[in-house]
Order: sequence, then C-alpha cells, then structure tokens
Amino acid sequence: MALIRCCFEPPELPEFFDGFVQKCTDPSCCCGCCSALRPRYKRLVDNIFPVNAEDGLVKSNMEKLTFYSLSSPDKLDRIGEYLYQKATKDINRKRYKLAEIAMEAMDLLLQACHAQTTLNLFVESFLRMVQKLLEDSNPNLKIMATNSFVKFANINEDTPSYHRRYDFFISKFSSMCHSDNHDLRDSLRLAGIKGLQGVIRKTVSDDLVENIWDAQHMEKIVPSLLFNMQFCVNVMFVKKNLMATGDLTPVEDATHITPPVLAEEVLRELVGRASFGHIRSVLKPLLMHLDRHELWVPNTFAIHTFRIVMISIQPQYSYTVVETLMQHLDNNFKSSPKTRTSLAVVLSKIIAIAAGESVGPSALDIINNLLTHLRTSVSTTTEITAEESQYQEALINALGEFANHHPDYQKIEIMLFIMNTVPDLSKKSKSDQMLQNILLKSLLKVGTQYSTVSFEKAFPASFLQPLLRMARAPHDPTRMIVMQIFQALLDRHQNEQVLSTVSVKPYTALSQEPPSRSDIIFTHKYGANIMQALIDSMALSDRVDALSSSYNTAALLIVEMSCSETVQEFLLFILGIQQVAHTVESLGAVHKCNLHSIAIALLVLISRVTGINNLLEYAQKIVDARREEAPYYLAPLLEPKKTSAKNLNLSLPHLAIDKLALGECLQNAGMDAQRLNSGAPYALHQTDNPAHRHSWVESVSAHMTQRNSSADLTVYTGDVDSVNSSPGVCKRVLSQEYTFDAMKRALAEPTEAAKREQREKQLQIVRTFRESEFDELVRRTEPKHDLIQNRLNELFNSLAMERQITQSGDNKTLQLQATNDKPIYETNFPELFYY
Repeated sequence: MALIRCCFEPPELPEFFDGFVQKCTDPSCCCGCCSALRPRYKRLVDNIFPVNAEDGLVKSNMEKLTFYSLSSPDKLDRIGEYLYQKATKDINRKRYKLAEIAMEAMDLLLQACHAQTTLNLFVESFLRMVQKLLEDSNPNLKIMATNSFVKFANINEDTPSYHRRYDFFISKFSSMCHSDNHDLRDSLRLAGIKGLQGVIRKTVSDDLVENIWDAQHMEKIVPSLLFNMQFCVNVMFVKKNLMATGDLTPVEDATHITPPVLAEEVLRELVGRASFGHIRSVLKPLLMHLDRHELWVPNTFAIHTFRIVMISIQPQYSYTVVETLMQHLDNNFKSSPKTRTSLAVVLSKIIAIAAGESVGPSALDIINNLLTHLRTSVSTTTEITAEESQYQEALINALGEFANHHPDYQKIEIMLFIMNTVPDLSKKSKSDQMLQNILLKSLLKVGTQYSTVSFEKAFPASFLQPLLRMARAPHDPTRMIVMQIFQALLDRHQNEQVLSTVSVKPYTALSQEPPSRSDIIFTHKYGANIMQALIDSMALSDRVDALSSSYNTAALLIVEMSCSETVQEFLLFILGIQQVAHTVESLGAVHKCNLHSIAIALLVLISRVTGINNLLEYAQKIVDARREEAPYYLAPLLEPKKTSAKNLNLSLPHLAIDKLALGECLQNAGMDAQRLNSGAPYALHQTDNPAHRHSWVESVSAHMTQRNSSADLTVYTGDVDSVNSSPGVCKRVLSQEYTFDAMKRALAEPTEAAKREQREKQLQIVRTFRESEFDELVRRTEPKHDLIQNRLNELFNSLAMERQITQSGDNKTLQLQATNDKPIYETNFPELFYY
C-alpha cells in the first residue's frame, strides 16, 4: 500500500480530460494542480475542514466563506449542495466529526445569509442535510440536526415556498419524542419536542406550505406531546414535596427544563395558534389518546390537559372545546359509570372558563345538553347505583359551575329553562319522580349561585307558578328540594342555617334589615300564593325533616319580608297553619302537634322581628301555658314513629292562638288590624294565581276554601261607597241617636256584637243572592221598579198641568219665559227620561 496516493487511479485515466476538476475532491490528494483548477467556492468549502477532525471548524476560513457567500449570493445554492455531498460521504464513512463540522457551517451560512433572495435554493440543501443527519442512528447527530432545524424555524422568510414539505420531519421528531435510549432519553425527547415546535412555528405562519392541521399530522404531534406530558402531573407532585421539605429550591426548579414541561409549552403554543376551524383537529387526537391509554380514570391528567387547552385557546373558541367534550360524552354513553363520571368531572372543571364567552342561545344549548345527559342517565337505569349517582352529581356540578359565571339575569333564564323541563306532577312513575328530583337538584345548584337583591326579579311569575306547583308534589324528596330552592333564593342575609331548627327561643345570630318597597309590593302580590303552598306542603307529610324544611322557608319569608304593612298577612298564615291542625281530620295526632309547634314558633319569630312587644307578650303567655300543660305543643318536633298518640291530648282550645287577641295586640300597638279581623286564615287547597294580587277586602265567607265565579258576591259589604275600596279604611255607620257620646262611639272601633251583626247581615245577603231562584230575585226588585215608574208618571203629570196654566197667561210673558227658561227636567236630568 502506497504512503502517498493520487486521486487519479488507473481505471479513471481515460476520463481524466473529461472531468478533471470534478475528480479531485479528497483533501489528502497529492496533486496540487487539482486544487488550483477547482471553483473558488469549493476551495473555500474545503478550507473550513481541518486536517484533524477533532480540531473543529476552521473559523478564519469560515469567515472567508461567509464573506464570499454574501458577496456572491448566486453561489449560495452551490455551496449548500457541495456541503451536503461532503457530509453524506462523511456519514457513510462514519466520520461523524466532519459531518458535524459541515452541519455547523450550514448553520452559520443560514444565519448570515437569511436575508438573501436566493435563500430558498440553499434551504433545500440545508433540509436535505438535516434529514440525512436525522436518518442516521447516531443520537448526537439527531440532536444536532434538530437544533439546526429549530434555528431555521425561527427565521422569517420573505420569499414564499411552494414545494417544501415537512412530513418527514413530523414523523421523525414524533418518533424521537418516544425514544427509550437509556443514556440520552431525555435529550432525545427534548430534541423531538423542540423539533415539533419548530415545525409548528414554520408551518402555521406560512399558508403556502403543507397544511399542518391535517389529521395525519395532528395524530402524530398531539399524542407525542401528551406522551411526554403524562409524567408531568407526577413530576409536579414530587417537586411540591421536595420544595416542602426544602430539598429543592424554586430557583433550581426553574432552571431545569424537562420533557413534560417543554411538551406542555408546545401544546399551549399549538392550541393558541389554532383557528376556529382547526380546534377540532387538535381535540380529536387528544380524546383518542386519552381513550386508548385509559387516562380518564383517574382523571387527574385529563383535567390538567383540558385546563391547558382552555387557558391557551382563543377565548371566542372555548365553547368549541365544551361542545366537543359533550359529544365525546355522548359517544361514551355505554361506557362504565366511572369513565362517564370522570368525563363529567373534567367538564365541570373546564366549563366555567367557557361560561364567560357563552351568551344567549349558546348558554342555553350547553344547559340543554347537560339536562339531556341527566335524562338519559335516569331513563337508561332502573336503579340508581352509587357510581351512577356520582355521575349525575358531576353533571349537576358542571351545570352549577357553568351558571355561576353568568350574570344574574341569565341565571334566572337558566332556572326558568330548567323548570320548564321538569316532568309534570301528573306523571307519578318512579322514573319520572327520579327525573324530577335530578332536575330540581340542578335548579337548586343554579339557585345557590344566584345573589338575590329583589324578590320581584328572583321570582318572576313564569318561574314562581310552576315552583309553587312542585311545592305541592306528593313525593317528599321533591318537596324538600323545592323548599331548598326557596331558601336559597329567599336567604339574603345568610340566616338559613340559623333558622333550620324549630324553636321558640330567640335566634341570637339572626341578621335582618327592613324590606324595601318593592319587596312589600311583592309580598302583597305573591305572598298569599307562597304561604298557601307552604300550608299545603306542611299538611302532606308528617316527616320531621319535611316539616323542618317548610318551617325554614316560612321563617326566612318572615325575616325577609315582615314589617308593619305585611304583619297581618303573616298572622293569617300562622292562623291558617293552626286551623289545618284543628280541622283536618286526616292528619295524625303527632302531625297536628307538630303543626301547633310550628305555628307558635313562627308567632314568636314574627313578634321579635317586627318588634311588637304586645304580640311578643301574648305569644310568651301561650308558650308558658303550653310548657306547663302540653309540652308536646312546643318544639322540638315529635317523631311519628317514636311517639305514642295515646298520651297526646288535642282538646285544649285555651292553648290555641286567638285571632281576636292578635287583633287587640296590633290595635294596642297603634297598628291597623282590619285585615286580620275581617279576613279568614289561609286554608288548604286554595287556587294559586300569581298574576292575581291578594285583595285588601277579604272574603266574608270564612268557611269557603277556594274562590269561584261568584267570588265578587262574597266581598259585598252592604255599602257601595267607594271608601270601602281604600286599604284600611271602612265607612262608619252612625247610630240613630245623634248625641255627642254617640258620635264618639261611632268614631271608635265597632264592638264585637256590632261586627258579628254586620257579618250576619252580609252572609244573609250573600246567601239570598246565591240560593234564591231568579224569579224570586225579580219579584223582590219589582216593587222598586214600580215605585220609580209611578214617581215618574206623577212628575210628568205635574209638568203637563203647569204647562197648561202657563199657556193661559199673557202671550208675551209666555214667549219670554219660553225663550229664557227651560223646564227643570230638561236642564238637569235629560237622560233619565229617554226610553
């Protein structure tokens, strides 16, 4: 073997003159003439390589090559091609150091000449070089090639590229993200993630290159990022523990970049760059990855990933993520309850972020989808298991979280929308009752997020009317949920927990303020309907928890709305509860005792809230008397199954609340008591009509339990003077003796005997007009008509005689009188004489 070899070998001699210049490319060639005859750019490229590869790039010669490239940009593509050929030969011969020098030269030329218009041709050689290095099995070459590609990706090109493709780089970088090389695993994974980041930056900003959002690319990029992020949650927990123990400082943690952290950063960038049409391209492989690797249970990683997506996505597109996740929940309706529960929990964690951007139909669309899932869950299961119940609770929490981030007016619309989807009370099947409870729980979840300012806005008629119907539901759990909804909307001062127990003792932590004028108007308009529904609810069941819930609602109603203008309505409500306990025979003895306990507790509460001392003293006397004679008439409420009805004496009328005594207490306190004295207590099964304001003039027929078509007759008072239509004003009937003492008595309040006599007269008139036949009523009115007709006839006759006498006088006088004067009946009452 010769120590000195020439590049011209015997087989190549005949071709010496044809390709002289191209033959001498070996730096160890002995022919000095060969180097002199080659192009200048090749000589400059050859000079950057050292004799010993370990010495690295010859920087002085590299500067010359760079200057030449800048001064002769047309040679840039040839320089790149020549460097690629040399690197290819070096890689094939396993001379990796020289290949690294060629790649380094390529990087320097790219950075120096990135503003040249001919850069596109050089880029093709550059990308071929990167691809060649990535195809080799040497991990160092892969890492170096990736770093070079990242540098190239950060360069903004002015000229468009029509034919450039990156599908090889996406596949190669994705495979590097899954590297299992024990020595350089993290380095290779980091390089792969950086490469994907470079591809994203290079392709998203350039509309002329291959579409990065295609499914074939996203199905490689997104799972690769998620694969590295799977360890992120565990890493975060480890770091928190280390920082808590002091073994790891925040500075050390910030300076160390791991594959999970970088993968999360790239995912944020990818989602942030996605437009509306490309969001689903990212979400579809994300959901597929979670399904294939069974990452929904537990759902820690799924929650973490979707939070990253929701925070990074453009705000106006966040609704798309929620919609896609709901569709995925639809597709998994046959999955295990744990999987569906995890999906619902993820939805509840991210739905609040999308709530701020969802208005109008989109908000109701999300609510409708959640309600549909709830109905599907109830309809597809015969019995609610613990896992299925958790799934339903997760959906309800998602609904509540979504509604919590909406303004109050939209919360009212959401509650009304939910109420309209609740099955009617006529459907009494088990599945319908379960659905009623589930939907009412959803309504309660929204109601707890609502901040009540005005009851008129919190209880519109379209919402209050079906809610009152549900308060009379025969199913106990349904009524209790309705009571909780009322409590959530009525409790403006956080008194719900304070008033949760029935007691005649003062509530020390009670918070209250006088009701506004709008609240007073609301009480006059709808208070009667609410209190009638509460009475019906109390009479339906003897369960202690149901009665306590109804008491809590009534107590909150009193605390929030009681004042001097509404106290009579609440006293009639308390008397109504007592009347139900007295008159309804179907109630058990224990049930009646509990109703008496609730009535006296509410009386004590309203006495303290309104500050009427006379009323409080009277209520305290009843409490003391009951404590001595009948302690079962006081709180706490009795358990029906634990209490024997034999020891309960219900025939104790002197321990009941007296209506007349309540009226005297109000009068002694200087307050009007007409409504209390003339009105009847609230009774069972009265018709609700929220649009009807309760009349100030109460029905005189106290035994009637509901209004009917002749209700206008029941308010007849025997006097049609307009003063009776004014609230709290009643016309006084003067006695026949017109003395000073009689006038004083007339101005004073009428006695009980006079009131009783007046009520009897009114009842007699009402009974007459109700029970008598029509002919009898006509007969009774005929004499009055005959009397009027006779009187008119006499008047006409007298006028005719007067006219005849007047005509017999002087003609001038008659003419003057006819000219200036008119008959009295034509002047004052001409319409009375028209037939």
